[in-house]
Amino acid sequence: MSFNIGNAVVGEGCKPFIIAEMSGNHNQSLDRALAIVDAAAAAGVQALKLQTYTADTITFNGDNEAFQINDKDSLWKGQHLYQLYQLAYTPWEWHRPIFEYARKKGMVAFSSPFDETAVDFLEELDVPCYKIASFENTDHILLKKVARTGKPVIMSTGVATIADIQESLEVLRSNGATNIVLLKCTSTYPASPESTNILTIPHMRELYKCPIGLSDHTMGIGVSVASVALGACVIEKHFTLSRADGGVDSAFSLEPQELTALVTESERAFLSLGSVNYNLSEKEKKSLQFKRSLFFVKDLAEGETITTEHVRSIRPGIGLHTREFDSVIGKKAATNIKAGSPVSWTTLVTM
Repeated sequence: MSFNIGNAVVGEGCKPFIIAEMSGNHNQSLDRALAIVDAAAAAGVQALKLQTYTADTITFNGDNEAFQINDKDSLWKGQHLYQLYQLAYTPWEWHRPIFEYARKKGMVAFSSPFDETAVDFLEELDVPCYKIASFENTDHILLKKVARTGKPVIMSTGVATIADIQESLEVLRSNGATNIVLLKCTSTYPASPESTNILTIPHMRELYKCPIGLSDHTMGIGVSVASVALGACVIEKHFTLSRADGGVDSAFSLEPQELTALVTESERAFLSLGSVNYNLSEKEKKSLQFKRSLFFVKDLAEGETITTEHVRSIRPGIGLHTREFDSVIGKKAATNIKAGSPVSWTTLVTM
């Protein structure tokens, strides 16, 4: 199954659709945001993605413990949700210039809405598809709103059970979404390779009957490239100009040279899949000469008995097959033979 998102074809049998996620790595600078677009385009990705929310649409400015991040392993431990989202959000007035610039650079540009007002806003900007973030994948209010646009939906599946995902798919499909990609996702930041479990990808494809990709929060590109071999047709990675510049997501974001490598290596992985095939290619047939075969390595006189001292398995592969070694030993030379001659049945007395 495949379908169009903007000028790209996405789905099974298509080269990986690579999404550069800007998130909050613009560090509240529109100039930096546009520079990220430039760098993503130069890396060769097909798509650039934003996140569309404000602190008020995603949380509440409460001062009790419920609105504090207390996970000791979190990059944002000790921060207040409202202040974190004020720092991380992309101003809505930036969306149009960022989208237009990305499209000018040949990329598909879209976003993750986090509530109904964000969907209404993104519809005004005529986005070609929607991304549902992991933490929103069980928000049926949002899912219904997105599905009713009739546009393709890419949904991350982090922090969701098999039943959660199935239920959310049913909500999307029953409200008009027909082109859906699910992304295997481990919602820890960063994620470890050990926690990513990309062997789930082919199982998801069979279970949910739709294309599957990967939203990858691990460091580097190894997990993403490996996912392509398991059938991932979409890869989403957070992207920044430099991790040293800081930013809410910079610690697990790719830098430009890494994103370029991801584009190159994921396409190589895709091209290498091919089909189940044990036949030799025409180019490979030319290499048959480099296989081993039986050669005479000492001179022999006509009628002389051939011993293991006279014959060896060497390159090139133009003599008798090595399986005939035992049959050759003990036979007599049919003629005078010079060292370096390939063994053939005509050189042997076979009667």
